[in-house]
Amino acid sequence: MPTLAPKLVAEFIGAWALVFIGSGAVAMFAPAGHIGLLGIAMAHGLVIMTMVLAVGHISGGHFNPAVTFGFVVTRRMVWKTGLFYWIAQLLGAIIGVVGLKHLVPEEYYAGDVANVSVPALGEGVSAMQGMGIEAVLTFLLVWVIFGAAADSRNASGIVAGIAIGFTITLDILMGGPLTGAAMNPARAFGPMLATGEFGDAWLYWVGPLLGGGLAALLYTWVNKLPAEEKVAA
Repeated sequence: MPTLAPKLVAEFIGAWALVFIGSGAVAMFAPAGHIGLLGIAMAHGLVIMTMVLAVGHISGGHFNPAVTFGFVVTRRMVWKTGLFYWIAQLLGAIIGVVGLKHLVPEEYYAGDVANVSVPALGEGVSAMQGMGIEAVLTFLLVWVIFGAAADSRNASGIVAGIAIGFTITLDILMGGPLTGAAMNPARAFGPMLATGEFGDAWLYWVGPLLGGGLAALLYTWVNKLPAEEKVAA
């Protein structure tokens, strides 16, 4: 079993990669529609898939405070470890967007690269609707993570990585135009901190934490039901 330090390094690198690649893809798309929504969705899904495959066996491959929250509320992780995971994830997200600001030439994006990659509500989407959308999208993500990766009866590194990556891709295809489909407080926090734009920051914390926590609790409850009750249902 890895000690805490390697786990935190793995979480830091995973969150860093998500923001560097994911926000980078958004920035490349912004000026002239170079890759489109599908490309952005695939960039996020593929980077998480590869990170889960690379370090999932070390840290569990959370890279997301909402996922870690699900593990804490279901007592799969003690809260102190969860807090350290959050710190590593947030630091990784911050360094990811800082790297983009200093490495990507301005010619490749419109305005500030961090500003471009801040998740935002689509036209006509209220804050409460946005929170609900983020909660639903994160619910789906954490449900798949618990089923494909956290459940020892179904835990396969390759299958889990693919399932999680595809879920993120599908969530962004649906929710990207509505909320940016962050599904991850760290993914939203990094660009927001870099720009100082925290107007809707609360919904990118509350929605994912609610959705992730509910998915974790519900999956845990479902798997405590007797086998015959599951079949009958």
